[in-house]
Amino acid sequence: MTGSDVPPSFTLAYVPGVTPAKWVRMWNERLPDVELTLVQVPAAQAADLVRNREADAVLLRLPVDRTGLHAIPLYTETTVVVLPKDHAAAAAEEMSTEDFADAVVLHPLDDTLEWERPPGQPAIERPATTADAVELVAAGIGLLVVPQSLARLHHRRDLTYRPMPDAPESRVALSWLEDETTDLMEQMIGIVRGRTVNSTRGRPAEPAKRERPSDGARKAVAGKGAGNAAGKSAGKESAGKGTRRGAGARDSGKRGKPRRRS
Repeated sequence: MTGSDVPPSFTLAYVPGVTPAKWVRMWNERLPDVELTLVQVPAAQAADLVRNREADAVLLRLPVDRTGLHAIPLYTETTVVVLPKDHAAAAAEEMSTEDFADAVVLHPLDDTLEWERPPGQPAIERPATTADAVELVAAGIGLLVVPQSLARLHHRRDLTYRPMPDAPESRVALSWLEDETTDLMEQMIGIVRGRTVNSTRGRPAEPAKRERPSDGARKAVAGKGAGNAAGKSAGKESAGKGTRRGAGARDSGKRGKPRRRS
């Protein structure tokens, strides 16, 4: 099979917690002949997957090293703290970093939140992944601060989570190589940005061109003008003739002096 015979395809990677189902459905509706392959990738490997051209684009969380990459932020996630259901703080509607300054807060190696200084007390060892950290929270070893989608992804019956407004936020973005904005990439950008099928993708519309009249139309217009002019001239001439005839008629109507009989 030659290069031109290979059917087009697009590979979209995504990090845990991100749900691309809506965008996949729209892709299949708009581009049914282009296969869309989904690949889940750990957050720490997301950017490199695109750099290594193992995926055309990736849905990842910011901040991330964006060297050589484009990134379009799509939405911002709520940050929550994960804790056991029987924890004393579980009764609160929301929490702040000051509420657990003395508690152990787990900081996994794949954490996507950009902390100036992680809250609470550090654990003896950092968990390798968020999933490992959740297991430690369930074991009563500490608390965990994550984007809400990850708390839902790793939901357990014995755990709960509460919003944490003063924590850093995570933004989900679509990212791809700077020098590879292909037509299919443009299609994906339009889908995640909510563009319609007939969208001009931000390009200014071309001004409408005025159509030049055809030769026949120009002749018809010229003929009409000439006809109007001729009509006006004929009208004036007939009006003049009518006036002269009228005057003559009045003159002929005058009676002369009667002749004498001899």
